[in-house]
Amino acid sequence: MVSVNLLRVIMLMHAIIGLPYNVKGFSMGYYMMSCPMAEQMVQNSVDNALRADPTLAAGLIRMLFHDCFIEGCDASILLDSTKDNTAEKDSPANLSLRGYEIIDDAKAEIENTCPGVVSCADIIAMAARDAVFWAGGPYYQIANGRFDGKRSKIEDTRNLPSPFLNASQLIQTFGQRGFSVRDVVALSGAHTLGVARCSSFKDRLTTPDSTMDSSFAKTLSKTCSAGDNTEQPFDATRNDFDNAYFNALQRKSGVLFSDQTLFNSPMTRNLVNGYAFNQAMFFFHFQQAMQKMSDLNVKPGSQGEVRQNCRSLN
Repeated sequence: MVSVNLLRVIMLMHAIIGLPYNVKGFSMGYYMMSCPMAEQMVQNSVDNALRADPTLAAGLIRMLFHDCFIEGCDASILLDSTKDNTAEKDSPANLSLRGYEIIDDAKAEIENTCPGVVSCADIIAMAARDAVFWAGGPYYQIANGRFDGKRSKIEDTRNLPSPFLNASQLIQTFGQRGFSVRDVVALSGAHTLGVARCSSFKDRLTTPDSTMDSSFAKTLSKTCSAGDNTEQPFDATRNDFDNAYFNALQRKSGVLFSDQTLFNSPMTRNLVNGYAFNQAMFFFHFQQAMQKMSDLNVKPGSQGEVRQNCRSLN
């Protein structure tokens, strides 16, 4: 865990230094005048939650990805289903998402101070960034100024990448959204945190798999003996943001098919080896990829709103 005081100093420095820097109409100091404590309030909510349950760091990062990959970074993942619409969060692909209460807590505190100013989409992006840093990963800058979308439909989640995709399919899927091969491998490194459920990897155990270490296959089989919802950590340091995930791939101990394929494929193997050897390089490339992810297909104000409650439209 990183010192909370250190994080606050870094956030303040970035806010001050970043003021002149703009990305797609956003600015690093977007809330400096309208809600100057917004970033700290989000960070406080993240810190309080992760101190109580460090496993939620992985949930916040995954939430950003599942939000931004569908309809762009617009907090569509937060909307509850209604009698007339089944929302994204009720898709089978999203039922294991965690951390909604952290976003709710941050939003409630911010609304009490600066009502109607800070979007839920910005809160997701800030919370994911702070979770990475809290777990020991790199701190990266993000611009703010996203607006919350008004569409959230279960059918849109079919565009989420499956854990059964091979390297070529991953590269194609991410490439359609502007991500490079390097981005794909770096972003996959987020699996250094968290777990996978047996249902997402048990198919690898039905037939002998030469790409999986035999002793690790026995470990996964033992995990799955307890049922589809049993969880297996992606690497040995499930709550620490490091490069152990890539070391595991080198040992043929990737949990998901979509993990191990990155080492098996000549298109991505050199990147896996590079990150396994050089954690600093992984951190640097992950920073850049997460900045890109956090800005994915952001909606302008004319197409969105700033929700008062992240779970429902205004």
